[in-house]
Amino acid sequence: MKQAIIDLGTNTFHLFIAEKSGDTYTTLFRESRVAKIGMAGINQGIIREDGINRALGVLTYFRQVLDQYGVDPKQVIAIGTSAIRVAHNQAEFITRVREATGLSINVISGDQEADYIYQGIRAAGALTGQTGSETSLVIDIGGGSVEFILGNESRVFWKQSFEIGGQRLMERFMPETPVVRQSDRSNPINPGSIRRLNDYFQEQLLPLANAIHQYQPTVLVGSSGSFDTLVDMWFMHTEGHLPDPAQTTFTLPVAEFYRAYELLITKNHDERMQIPGMIELRVDMIVVAVCLIDYVLKTYGISQIKTSTYSLKEGVLASLNS
Repeated sequence: MKQAIIDLGTNTFHLFIAEKSGDTYTTLFRESRVAKIGMAGINQGIIREDGINRALGVLTYFRQVLDQYGVDPKQVIAIGTSAIRVAHNQAEFITRVREATGLSINVISGDQEADYIYQGIRAAGALTGQTGSETSLVIDIGGGSVEFILGNESRVFWKQSFEIGGQRLMERFMPETPVVRQSDRSNPINPGSIRRLNDYFQEQLLPLANAIHQYQPTVLVGSSGSFDTLVDMWFMHTEGHLPDPAQTTFTLPVAEFYRAYELLITKNHDERMQIPGMIELRVDMIVVAVCLIDYVLKTYGISQIKTSTYSLKEGVLASLNS
């Protein structure tokens, strides 16, 4: 049986097609495409008309792929996250997608999103060995929301979704980026913006600070997205090639994270695109993402970083099989 999952993120839509044989799934197809449904509207709670049109373009292509693989639309789980979750025109967006593509979108809560991410991370093996008193802090940095989960391989101790995703942060703290103003591609993020970001994190993440005080995580586990790009940059720097796509977890040296951090906060858009391992998909959002990672590492005294290439869509698949 074939199963398809579409993750409709704030910036990126992901299509994942797998085939079940016995108790195992084999990946048939996976692709991510930029949709940017949150651009210039997410902080106002609206998906703009140009965002809807981009979404319809990507989802029309995904529908063609699904047809090529013989996947019935009824076997497609399309998950709507932060940008759709908070949009005042959510119903219109869902209707237009269904009319244009035949796909039905299931909008999930931030709590459910965190659950799926945890299941995806666990399925990747990123929590293996983290049992008993050892606790991981899982972070998934999306365009609209960021999910924080404290747990180990056995269970979740605490989880919360915060509406502080990369698109929101860029529009609030990096108005000089080409995402917001196409005319100015010259400036890296300035130190004042980083200070304001850190103040904002301190204010917004009080519930996380309390939970970390209680559960004392020893390792940060980053879920896909910007963490994948950080791993790609690391491999290109040290090995001269990208990592094996079959590998699902990595241990990213903290020193390597800070090498990347310094590069990313001191270069402009075009210079960041020249960094080996960088992709257009993440060239701007990764700046605010590494600022958040830096804040978490320093504020909570965490000195280990692991990453997982699995995230929400693999978590949805794992939940179907459990």
